[in-house]
Amino acid sequence: MELSDFTINQVHEGLVGKKFSAAELADAYLDKIEKENEEIFAFLSLARDSAMRQAKEVDDKIKNGEKIPLLAGVPMAIKDNIMVERQKCTSASKILENYAASYDAAVIKKLKNRGAVILGKTNMDEFAMGSSTETSAFGQTRNPRDTKRVPGGSSGGSAAAVAANQCVAALGSDTGGSIRQPACFCGVAGLKPTYGAVSRHGCTAFGSSLDQIGPLAKNVDDVQAVFEAICGKDEMDSTSIDIAPDSVPKRTHKIGIPKEYFIEGIDPRIESVIRAKLKELQEKGNEIVEISLPHSEYALACYYIIATSEAGSNLARFDGIRYGRSEQEGGGIDDIYLESRGKGFGAEVRRRIMLGTYVLSAGYYDAYYVRAQKVRNLIKRDFDRAFEIVDAIIAPVSPVMPFEIGEKFNDPLQMYLADIFTISANLAAVPSLALACGEVEGLPTGLQIMGKHFDEATLFAIGRTVENQN
Repeated sequence: MELSDFTINQVHEGLVGKKFSAAELADAYLDKIEKENEEIFAFLSLARDSAMRQAKEVDDKIKNGEKIPLLAGVPMAIKDNIMVERQKCTSASKILENYAASYDAAVIKKLKNRGAVILGKTNMDEFAMGSSTETSAFGQTRNPRDTKRVPGGSSGGSAAAVAANQCVAALGSDTGGSIRQPACFCGVAGLKPTYGAVSRHGCTAFGSSLDQIGPLAKNVDDVQAVFEAICGKDEMDSTSIDIAPDSVPKRTHKIGIPKEYFIEGIDPRIESVIRAKLKELQEKGNEIVEISLPHSEYALACYYIIATSEAGSNLARFDGIRYGRSEQEGGGIDDIYLESRGKGFGAEVRRRIMLGTYVLSAGYYDAYYVRAQKVRNLIKRDFDRAFEIVDAIIAPVSPVMPFEIGEKFNDPLQMYLADIFTISANLAAVPSLALACGEVEGLPTGLQIMGKHFDEATLFAIGRTVENQN
């Protein structure tokens, strides 16, 4: 079975038309993963038995003449910080190496209710802290487009799985660009929804005011299909809300280009590809105007204060007592804490916990954390003012092309700079859609489309126009 061209709509049409069964499809994807995973290492674990059981349930419904939802029988991959009942959920960390989830995340319940087939859990940067999937405790995921290069991060496994045709769609999480940057590096599409559009219940928390679960897929239609399946109010997440039905989007749009994003340091080849796409959008009747997001220059520093502060608090629960790795030999409870966390957490996670602890400590809280929250409000205000003028904003996803494995690993600052164009959307809580827009020397590059709160429909409409130009 040729899996390279399957989209959600094609799977649905094939199942309804009985060209193949859901079981045959799931088996083909699982075989492909098992054959290729040593090279790509997109998956940390597979769930063959439960996947085949889910596929058989879909086949039984088709056999009985029942109408199936769009996602029924669609093979999907799940980032390993999202709970799937009875499956391991390690967050790519030694401290949770043997932890199996006791419940389904809210998004997983919704996918299962629609008959999606969950193939397994994908690799990631440990606790979603990284931009290359190199901080995983279990090994490096490689970019299917060039296995010497990183797939991006932290949802690198999910992006690589989609790009390598090892699943039709996947879920990732995005705290500062962790869906969009790997989507860009691997040449697929990925959405960071508006904060509150999708429940975070069942996703291991990194930065609670920044985290969002979102889809990765081959095209905008598939991203939209998964988003519409997982969005909405959840009583287990007080920040989630009901989303009104999408209005019919306009045919043309007024699009803002922030001058602060096309700066010295961006690879000129990336800028050239994006400028060419903007020209094509303009030729199709869209109005392109330059705008300013003046506080963007402070976004990186602001993000790494807020994110590390929230991470330090959220990861305090992993202490070797209730669940996860526990070093019980010798000493008292303080020794258990120190040994379990010291041996269980990797270097990058320990670095961010220490940064967050320092920022929140007495004497520094006002100077750093409170000030960062004030700057965050200014960044959000910049976006609010921009959206009074434009329908959407287009910007690069990454200032650089996919870099080689190990190239930036020992330079944390260079790695943090990989998020410089994506973190503002998380700080402002606006939706952002990343998609491929061209290639540079055989490697994919992409752009992101940011929109008003809960206006994902406009992003999808513009995204389809960009896709049709490729």
